[in-house]
Amino acid sequence: MPLPRSVKLLALGFAASGTIHLVKPEFYEPIMPGWVPAHREVILGSGVAELVLAAGLAAPATRRAAGWGSVALLLGVWPANIKMALDATNTKNTGLKVGSWARVPMQLPMIRAALRAARG
Repeated sequence: MPLPRSVKLLALGFAASGTIHLVKPEFYEPIMPGWVPAHREVILGSGVAELVLAAGLAAPATRRAAGWGSVALLLGVWPANIKMALDATNTKNTGLKVGSWARVPMQLPMIRAALRAARG
């Protein structure tokens, strides 16, 4: 079965984001909610998870499991996206405000793509 376009885009997004998590983890530190312990370790772990999920989504044999893992990861990082948007509200940088708030609803099509992979 060919890889649906939405799942391919999700896999590519995870691959890019996972790489950034590992190469430049300090980029993500300001958006971590205070209640999350060990920020750096969580950032690095989520980067590894994104890379594993990207590879899993690309392979037919692991696509369903990677789809469910992707749903869990996307729901897990949503609080950080909301925190980033709320924090950006207090800045004068309009681009940061717009970009941060645009990320919040973008989780929905990503979750939909992950569910599509999970359900086959």
